[in-house]
Amino acid sequence: MVDSETAPLRHLSSSPLRGARIDGLPFPVTLERGTGESLHAQLSGRLRAAVLSGTLPGGSALPGTRTLAASLGVTRGVVADAYATLVADGTLEASVGRGTLVPDGAAQAPQGQVIRPPPWVTSFLAPPVDGPLPSDGVVFQSGVTTTRMLDLRAWRQAWAVAARLPVGGQYGDPAGERDLRVALAAFVARQRGLAVTPDAVVVTAGTLHALNLIVRALLPPGSAVVFEEPGYRAARQVLLDAGHTVIPIPVDEGGLRIGPDSPPARLVFVTPSHQFPLGGRMSLPRRLALLEWARRHDALIVEDDYDGEFRYDAPPLPTLASLDAGGGRVLYLGSLSKVLMPGVRTGFLTAPLALIPALVRARTLLDFGHPLPMQQAVTWLLTGGHIDRHIRRARRWHAQVREALTQELAPLAPLATLGGIEAGLHVCLHLHGDLDAQEAAAALAGRGVHVTTLDTYALTPDCPQALVLGFGALTVEEARRGARVIAAVIRKGSSGVQQEQRSSGQSG
Repeated sequence: MVDSETAPLRHLSSSPLRGARIDGLPFPVTLERGTGESLHAQLSGRLRAAVLSGTLPGGSALPGTRTLAASLGVTRGVVADAYATLVADGTLEASVGRGTLVPDGAAQAPQGQVIRPPPWVTSFLAPPVDGPLPSDGVVFQSGVTTTRMLDLRAWRQAWAVAARLPVGGQYGDPAGERDLRVALAAFVARQRGLAVTPDAVVVTAGTLHALNLIVRALLPPGSAVVFEEPGYRAARQVLLDAGHTVIPIPVDEGGLRIGPDSPPARLVFVTPSHQFPLGGRMSLPRRLALLEWARRHDALIVEDDYDGEFRYDAPPLPTLASLDAGGGRVLYLGSLSKVLMPGVRTGFLTAPLALIPALVRARTLLDFGHPLPMQQAVTWLLTGGHIDRHIRRARRWHAQVREALTQELAPLAPLATLGGIEAGLHVCLHLHGDLDAQEAAAALAGRGVHVTTLDTYALTPDCPQALVLGFGALTVEEARRGARVIAAVIRKGSSGVQQEQRSSGQSG
């Protein structure tokens, strides 16, 4: 009989069984003699139940009659008769050259079945990221970049090199392979002037993964964490989901407003090189004030340098980690998501050596380290200078896109003004007067231009009216086209507000 504990594979568009002939059934079948029901009827009933439940998903190729008969200990005729019965009623289909298959769409969806989690499971909430984006129009999405300037020859060669390396049977180093950590230490020294040893580097799967490691390894339960307001919402949610208390501290064009009167906390999360999402750069006096605050309260600082490689009109400021020489306070997070593409899921953190064992322990327990082929490919790209050359090409590309945006949107002043344009892959368009960001975003979406509003990144309700415009995935032409629509919508919205104000004044 069909084992009731076999997990059904419902509604799979792609199954490991699809199109591949299997030697036996992926569930136990017991046929009983002397029950009054023929063996082939018993077998057809078991197979029909497996098909309808999805245990045998659409596209599965059933075993040959001889193979299945041998495994069940029955004659071949029993299996052939069972297959014939199911083919006749449409449960299975016979195909010349392919054998007996389960047709697509054969599984039945549960009727009215509601599966509820245990009452102690917390609410299932959507992740705090942008949902599915439209495939047409102009999408000003933050956190992504184009691959149009990627050297595909070097990219493919990197994977060819990784494929030629010996295949071992052991787990790798949870901190990351030594060669990659050496290359990353040299990379961050070249790009950001941060001198670290390979022993202070841990390879991660990106910023959120690194923050999860830090939370898991270093923060006591129920810790207080200072966070930028507005700030990176997914990182904030990592802290909240882990049961920590987030203390929102306002930011302005000079970065996080930290000072002697700022509340104590175990940790602070900041984006000083290009604040997300406002785009300002933390001034040197505020960086020093933050380090002093951390020293006074015995706190750690997480410095998220998510797009620090892209600077335009302003010289780079020293990282907090480089200013903290010998202080043991700063964990620096770097990512290749903006440098190459988000799909590489590769980043790194640097930390004081005293914290590395706890972080490596957390990495071991979480997933035991980064995929070795990806590490090998990235190592080849780094050591061969390909990533540095790619950054130079990408910086020129993004500078041109940013210039196009600035040319189209700067004339909107004083209706709207751009902020955070000195670095990074997004800008913030601040709306003035009585212009409403959500109304503007809705009007833009109706014209095929998709933006994010600043309030979606805020924890407190009193958030300025602004649009966040990610341009990393756009061409110059797309940026111009989208910016012209934005300018038209802002001007139209301003005219509407002025007309409404005049009408209100006349009626008063």
